[in-house]
Amino acid sequence: MGPDKLPPPVALLQMITGRWVAQTIGVVAELGFADDIQAGPKTAAEIASAKQLHAPSVHRLLRACASLGIFAEEAGRFTQTPLSDSLRSDVPYSMRGMARMVNLKSGIEAWNALEHSARTGESAFEHVHKMEGWAYMDQHPRDREIFANAMSSFTAQIGAAVAQAYDFSSVKVLADIGGSHGMVLALALAKYPELRGMLFDRPGVVAGAKPQLEAHGVATRVECVGGDFFEKIPGGADAYLMKHILHDWNDADSVRILKAIHTAAAPGSKLLLVEAILEEGNTPQFAKILDIEMLVMTPGGHERTLPEWKGLLEAGGYRFTRVVPTPSPISVIEAIRA
Repeated sequence: MGPDKLPPPVALLQMITGRWVAQTIGVVAELGFADDIQAGPKTAAEIASAKQLHAPSVHRLLRACASLGIFAEEAGRFTQTPLSDSLRSDVPYSMRGMARMVNLKSGIEAWNALEHSARTGESAFEHVHKMEGWAYMDQHPRDREIFANAMSSFTAQIGAAVAQAYDFSSVKVLADIGGSHGMVLALALAKYPELRGMLFDRPGVVAGAKPQLEAHGVATRVECVGGDFFEKIPGGADAYLMKHILHDWNDADSVRILKAIHTAAAPGSKLLLVEAILEEGNTPQFAKILDIEMLVMTPGGHERTLPEWKGLLEAGGYRFTRVVPTPSPISVIEAIRA
């Protein structure tokens, strides 16, 4: 029975206990159960024995997940389902990293301080940990690794959707600003053999991009440049792309980034923002929940409506041209340097 057909208190109960579901999935992801079951159906006792876990508790975890369609129990053995398959670590569409990230203690502690954000507008993460998230991850390598894995799997899906939906055939050089290891750029270059790329991010980040670019066969067509997008961005591209960058920042900082690109870009060059667009009204939308994650985790970052995106672009020196939908929760917002 769907939530819309349940009595309101029961439907609300399912929402309230959503944290229990997320943490259950997160532990199953952390312990790698989907990888174990991929090799063949397993009993809870078999998984527990191989990993030195408590068998009755493992069974309870797997049974709870199976009730959600994550694994299926048949004659005492648990088998893979499409949902559990997405928790494997060895597939490009893996959600294992995301499940582990949602379970990070640092993030849970920040979410527990959401009321502080509601009262003050300040980042709950900074309130709890006394530093920004990026600085925290620099000091906590495990959190940084889990975050990077989560973003890589998410970006693989977004990048494929962007390469499918947007026509890059008129672009000669595509610069991916804040592009991490270049997943989106690599997928675009793989589809468009004449396209060349520029990958720009912090020096320590782009230093790790080579394996990703080589895996997609595009390393020889990408120039990797380290720097700070608040300070100076390299010129030479006729299109500049940013995926889920500006939603991390408040309007003032976002305009600073846009103006830095504006300074580097030639007149008439394109700007492509790969971002969610908040819909008006009560339409269910992942971005509306992601917006609360931005409230908790960032100092002023937020999702935006299309009018808000247009205003931001104008303030940064760009003229909005169109929105290109993709088969994903995000769109490509296209603008031209004025």
